[in-house]
Amino acid sequence: MGLRIAITGANGQLGQTLMRSALFEEHLLLPFGRDTLDIADRANIEAVLSSAAPDVVINAAAYTAVDAAESDEDAAFLLNDKGVENLAMWAAASGAELVHVSTDFVFDGRSHLPYRVEDPVAPLSVYGKSKLAGEQAIANILPGRGTIVRTAWLYSPYRQNFVRTMLRLMRERDGLGVVDDQIGTPTSTDGLVSCLHALISTGRQGGIYHWTDAGVASWYDFAVAIQEEALALSLLDRAIPIRPIPTTQYPTPAVRPAYSVLDKSRALQELQCPQVHWREALRDVLKHISET
Repeated sequence: MGLRIAITGANGQLGQTLMRSALFEEHLLLPFGRDTLDIADRANIEAVLSSAAPDVVINAAAYTAVDAAESDEDAAFLLNDKGVENLAMWAAASGAELVHVSTDFVFDGRSHLPYRVEDPVAPLSVYGKSKLAGEQAIANILPGRGTIVRTAWLYSPYRQNFVRTMLRLMRERDGLGVVDDQIGTPTSTDGLVSCLHALISTGRQGGIYHWTDAGVASWYDFAVAIQEEALALSLLDRAIPIRPIPTTQYPTPAVRPAYSVLDKSRALQELQCPQVHWREALRDVLKHISET
């Protein structure tokens, strides 16, 4: 018999991927967008989740506007810290499992080796600090029970993300400059959903896991690959020049980690998460976009 799994942030790109995934067909998925569940409202959580009675809550709700967070700190912390604290308190009282999705932005990017789950955290941005505060709330309220999955550079066929933005700009412009000195791993929501399914299937609870697709890239590498794969699928009808630029030529309100490759060894060993190279995952997402 399957589990009752509540999905917060069900209208976001991860939430939509979870709801459409064949992997979770054995379970009853209970989708909650912000219109039906406001995680910043503890009374709302108590009423809605107690009525739904999930065995597991996957928290895909978050304030993700990284640059806007720099001037809207209260809103970022309300969702990414207080909202997570509210979910953890409900899970602690109800006995439900909480799986929370976090980010590579909890690191400062000064390493040159993939970040392990136990490496020191030092976020550079309001967004990163708010996500770290949410992690700490789980550690304090659900010690040994709350599970955190950090991921990075997430994209999907749904909502706004780097892939969709690049496709639009490649149609509109005659050339692009893309940052080549920020290094990480593009990650399809399909890959993250596969790992979340593996995590829940093992019945493991507690601790931190890192998960991204396989491989390493710069944003420039990612953009070049998007154009190449989109041309092959006729999503674009022409190639434009893409030039590598340093971060200094593309200033943003929020400071990004220069290097945020995540060490996935714990997830690979304990959960046997299926791993796909980011380029292959990108091809699959673009195929999905081309068919819709």
